Amino acid sequence: MGQRIDYLEESPEDNAANYVNGRFDPKAAEERRAAQLRQFEIQAKLGAEARTMAQRHRPQTKGHR
Repeated sequence: MGQRIDYLEESPEDNAANYVNGRFDPKAAEERRAAQLRQFEIQAKLGAEARTMAQRHRPQTKGHR
């Protein structure tokens, strides 16, 4: 498996992750991956905030049986 990684480092044109809109553009591909990572982090933070708010506003129940 390490051989495949070495090959992709030596031949970036063969790495499909370096293409954006069908064009070889490793810099734009890296920027796109960074933007997606930021978006995922923001979505995770907002999801956590929404869960916290929902828990705080959940009606209190009395006496479970």
